[in-house]
Amino acid sequence: MPGTLIGWLAVLQEHQAAPATPFEVNFGLFFWTWVVFIALFLVLRRFAWPVILKNTEERERRIRHQLADAEKMNAEAKALLEEHRRMMASAKGQTHALLAEAKAVAEREREALLARARQEQEQILERAKREIAFERDRATMQLRREAVDLSLAAAAKLLEAKLDSEADRRLVTEFLESAEKGQ
Repeated sequence: MPGTLIGWLAVLQEHQAAPATPFEVNFGLFFWTWVVFIALFLVLRRFAWPVILKNTEERERRIRHQLADAEKMNAEAKALLEEHRRMMASAKGQTHALLAEAKAVAEREREALLARARQEQEQILERAKREIAFERDRATMQLRREAVDLSLAAAAKLLEAKLDSEADRRLVTEFLESAEKGQ
């Protein structure tokens, strides 16, 4: 038996030896390569292919779901951005409206204050004119009284008699008034 094993090894080595030229075909190697390939293919097809296919389909489904979620979030972000832009434009419009309203209110208030100041100025001026007229009339009356008293005093000295009666006063007052009208 040992001799036969060595014989078989020698034959096997002879067949396994590399071809002498690159164009020479080793049919034994070719046959066994195909047998191993087909066996491996059948084993992989039976056990590995369903698992690989299942995992690939699951991954594809997850990726599709993630892409759909990403598109949904992108659409939501765009909608939020558009809403934010509208709100900013609205806020700007409101700000401009408030500023315009505040300017208008300030202008009306300024006009009201100016009108009130003018009115107060006119009232003060009118009151001053009335007071001046009143003081002028009072001073005129006092000057007349003093002129009458001075005239009576002067006439009393001239006549050496005291003219004190009301009739005398009326006479002098009428004289002074006619004198004023004549000037």
